[in-house]
Amino acid sequence: MPTALITGITGQDGLYLAELLQAKGYDVHGVIRGQNNPKRDLVAKLLPDVTLHPGDLTDMSSLLRALRDSDPDEVYNLGAVSFVAYSWENAALTTDVTGKGVLTMLESLRLHLGDDLGRVRFYQASSSEMFGKVQETPQHERTLLWPRSPYGVSKVFGHHMTVNYRESYGMHASSGILFNHESPRRGPEFVTRKISQAVAGISLGLRDELVLGNLDAERDWGFAGDYVEAMWLMLQQPEADDYVIATGETHSIREFVDVAFGHVGIDDWSRYVRQDPRFMRPAEVDRLIGDASKAREVLGWKPRVGFRELVAMMVDADIAALRAGW
Repeated sequence: MPTALITGITGQDGLYLAELLQAKGYDVHGVIRGQNNPKRDLVAKLLPDVTLHPGDLTDMSSLLRALRDSDPDEVYNLGAVSFVAYSWENAALTTDVTGKGVLTMLESLRLHLGDDLGRVRFYQASSSEMFGKVQETPQHERTLLWPRSPYGVSKVFGHHMTVNYRESYGMHASSGILFNHESPRRGPEFVTRKISQAVAGISLGLRDELVLGNLDAERDWGFAGDYVEAMWLMLQQPEADDYVIATGETHSIREFVDVAFGHVGIDDWSRYVRQDPRFMRPAEVDRLIGDASKAREVLGWKPRVGFRELVAMMVDADIAALRAGW
């Protein structure tokens, strides 16, 4: 039975990845931060067979203990301060966790492995936010990185550090440059879930307003459950490498709103939606769209869930949650 260790197991990607790995027969372990982490119960409910280890990406000793106690064959580093808007408010913390935390994890793994550096395969969760002020469209693995947020800058550091450990020590360390991926498990602070929750509430007569920032920003949105399969496929390859994971389609936030309201039978949503300058980014990333040709050709990966299906899935899940009193 192969063993995997996941940081960030409480996030949407961590939960979907743990489910995927367990279905494939893995013994799954997760690193969880804080003694009273509010998401511990969620992990225990959804994934009762996962072994959790206390740890923090800013604390090497805790990561070394987690590696020692789990003795993994694969490590998936998904942990991060991942809300882009928050990264301007707390740039130092974002840098410590999302950027330097990658180095701490890689160095912990190197020390754990000793002379057998090829024994464990490592995955780093890179991000399309690294492209930022995009220099070409669509974006691929060789596109110049020009991040536009403290989060994006931190992800660039982690991405290049992963490449450096691969080239310096011969570690099987791969990065997935994942474009925006969503699900009903997305945190409520993210714009897609903010939309789906509001539309669900409005459709049930429980809310009367959705407040947003920039409606014209365009993103390449996919389903998180599809994207975690790409993570696993990267670590099954004989050689480590970097891969863009994306749908190759771009949609604006306005389109997301339109499809979400349309799904509940509201064609004219203008009276429900208000824009507020407080939700505008200091430096906006206007348009992201990924070229996942390499992932298709090398990994045999492609997305299964389309844009409209994804939006409907999220709205339906939030309607069901409200009806159940969650």
